[in-house]
Amino acid sequence: MTRRSSGAGASSSASRAKPKLQGVSRALRVMELLARRPMRASEAAEALGMSWATLHRTLTQLEEDEFLERDANGVFRIGKRTWLLGSTYLVGHRLLDLAMPMLSRASQEAPFAVFQLVERSEGMAVVLYSHEAQSGEIITRTTYGYHFPLHTGSKGHVLLAYAPEEFIEEYLSGNLVSLTPSSVTDPDRLREILAQVRRQGFARTVGDVQTFTGSVSAPVFDASGQVVAAVCAVVSRTHLDEGPHEAAVVDTVLRLTQALSLGLGWQPMRNAHSRS
Repeated sequence: MTRRSSGAGASSSASRAKPKLQGVSRALRVMELLARRPMRASEAAEALGMSWATLHRTLTQLEEDEFLERDANGVFRIGKRTWLLGSTYLVGHRLLDLAMPMLSRASQEAPFAVFQLVERSEGMAVVLYSHEAQSGEIITRTTYGYHFPLHTGSKGHVLLAYAPEEFIEEYLSGNLVSLTPSSVTDPDRLREILAQVRRQGFARTVGDVQTFTGSVSAPVFDASGQVVAAVCAVVSRTHLDEGPHEAAVVDTVLRLTQALSLGLGWQPMRNAHSRS
């Protein structure tokens, strides 16, 4: 009869398995970092707190396997095999399928706006889909591939405002970078902003992601009343003048998010009662 290994044998097996798991975790951390911003090996090692030698081995392997690419200046960025994996997430995405035709119609009501569907991934607001402005006005850095930290932009404020309280406090205790002079990085001021977002049901920011743009965002609820995404309208800041354009953008975004929430099974009265 074959005896099952135990004691030292089991411990030895566990110790052999652990480095493999550490290697997977390290590779994923590296790719997530480079998805936020391409950088050189030395910068990535400092950001992740890893030794250069350890990180270089990981980068080299990921580059050989085409999960990363390196340019002539030694800057690493996400590779085509990573894009293959990530883009598959959107196939059959229920909310995205609902949102695409709605965002297209919304662009006819506000042709100067770029409409986005956005989800939270850890500390980032990640754009799943972007419908460009129909007016021909070019608003840069609004397509998918451009993601921003949650304390910046109206979409980040919405997604952070409705995150679990523990996550909010952990996020606000971290390093909050400024993208422009208008970016809010004071934790107490951000808590006030998040509370206001929850009270009024939408967020509005101007010039804190790019100095020449502003945006309005609102939450999308699922059947359980949880916020699963946000719809964001990005416009030239001249359109957010507290006049008819701003009112129209806010109204369009709120109607979009209500329609999408209802499409996911959200019931306003039932969820209002459950929170009271």
